[in-house]
Order: sequence, then structure tokens, then C-alpha cells
Amino acid sequence: MPGEQAAADLEQLRQALQLLEGVILGKENQLRLCISCLLAGGHLLIEDVPGVGKTTLAHGLAHALGLSCHRIQFTSDLLPADIVGVSVYQRDSGRFSFHPGPVFAQLVLADEVNRATPKAQSALLEAMEERQVTVDGVSHPLPEPFFVVATQNPAEQVGTFPLPESQLDRFLMRIRLGYPERALERELLRGEDRRALLRRLPAAAAPAALLRLREEVSRVHASEALLDYVQALVAWSREHPGYGAGLSPRAAIALLRAARAWALLDGRHAVIPEDVQAVTPAVVGHRLRTEGESTGDDPGERLVAAVPIP
Repeated sequence: MPGEQAAADLEQLRQALQLLEGVILGKENQLRLCISCLLAGGHLLIEDVPGVGKTTLAHGLAHALGLSCHRIQFTSDLLPADIVGVSVYQRDSGRFSFHPGPVFAQLVLADEVNRATPKAQSALLEAMEERQVTVDGVSHPLPEPFFVVATQNPAEQVGTFPLPESQLDRFLMRIRLGYPERALERELLRGEDRRALLRRLPAAAAPAALLRLREEVSRVHASEALLDYVQALVAWSREHPGYGAGLSPRAAIALLRAARAWALLDGRHAVIPEDVQAVTPAVVGHRLRTEGESTGDDPGERLVAAVPIP
């Protein structure tokens, strides 16, 4: 079991989760995946049609977790400098001064990321992987924790530029919110505007607690049998003829890291197969590309159903 400090930090996180569930109705599993993604040190991609609460979810995470937040609206005319910042010449000193862009925040909301051109999208790659940006040969570290929440519209919508596989792989998880159930949608119609609720949402957790819990995630135990299960999932994806390419070693590491975070959020210091199964659809769905005829099943759910626990 986690120590006293970790237990106190986890309690803060659970309170934040409870607050978010009061704003984002009926999406308990997706919210827990979001928190697990943050604890695992990854980045989150939310893919769905406009209007289902993607942006509200990102702002809610920032409010409930006490994180500084900047929103970047991705459009076709967005430039990389609009994201990372720019060096401006100062006449008085005769030197260039760096003006940080909106990527310098603990939570960066990249709204409708696939509406920008590949050149603008690529500006996020170094930030997401290295936690820094380089401008004019000078590297600038980003704040910690650093968490990118990108929203993406369906590829068939007008004015979208598909994210390349190299950038998709930078996202630890991809989730979909979907339409609310009828009763919950009625509650949304009757209730207060979600943006007004967000403005009153208190910070239940602190960034320092998140950083401590990230360290705790790396200490969550994974047995040899559990590693056998992860490798069996990865191997099946590589051997199955329905996928263009199987899961990479980096994807396997991401799957284990996400399962460790999910286990810690449950208050356990050891990963069980059910933890792996819980995060697999979100971790592998955007990394597996189907070829030929598709059944329409989620790739991650199909993977979990096909591979027995050793």
C-alpha cells in the first residue's frame, strides 16, 4: 500500500475526481483515464464530434487540479511561433529577448489540433517529448507537471489535417466522450451552464501532489506474470494480419505505465491484469491501424478479448 504522504495525495486526487464528475456527467471512466494519463506522465487526445464537452473537460481538469492552463485554438493559419513563442529584438540592449508562447503552462489545451497544418502541429512534438522548446538554438524548459490535452474532430469533417503516426504516438491515451445518456442530457438542459460551474470549481489537489504521485507510479510493482501478459498483448497485435503494424516497444512501455497509474489510483501498489485491461483501449486504439475489412470494433477491446490472461 502507498505511504502516508501518497495516501494523502491520492485522497486529494479523488476529491478532484469527484468534483469533475459533478461537471462532466456520466463520464466516470473517461475522467479516471484522464487522471491516470496525467499520473503516468503522458498526454491525452480527446477525439469526438464538436459539442460533447471536450474543452469543458480540459478546463475542468485544470481547475480541479490547481494547474495553470493555456488554450491554443488550432486553425489553418496558425504558425509554430504562435505556439512556442518568439525572440524579439530589443533596441535598447541590442539583444533578442524570448517571449514565451502559450505552450508554457502546466496544462495546455490544444483545441481542434487537427485543424492546423502539419507544420503547426509539429511545433508540439518537442514540447510533448522533451518537455522543452528550442527557439533560435536556445532550449527553454517547460513547467512541471506538463500535460497536453488535445481535442480532435473526426477526420471526415471539413478542414481537418490528419495527425501523422509519429505525433499520435506522443499521446499516451486517446479517449472519446460520446453523447450523454438521455436522463443525463435532460439534467444538462435543466441545470446550470457548465462554464459557470467551472468558474466556481475549487482546486482540490495541488501540482506538488501530482509530482509526488508520479514518482509513486514508477514504484508500483509489476510481476513477471503481469509482464508476460503485456508482452502477449503486444505480440498478438504484431502477429494478427488485420493490423498494418503491431504495437512498438514504446507502446508496450506506455501500456505498463498507464496500468501502474490506474492501480495507484485504486490505492494499490501492484498491477493486476484488470488494470491492464482497463487502460488498453485508450492506450492502443490510436496506435493500431487496421487493414482491409474492418469489423468496426475498438482495436483495444478486440485485443483484450483475443488474448487470455496467462
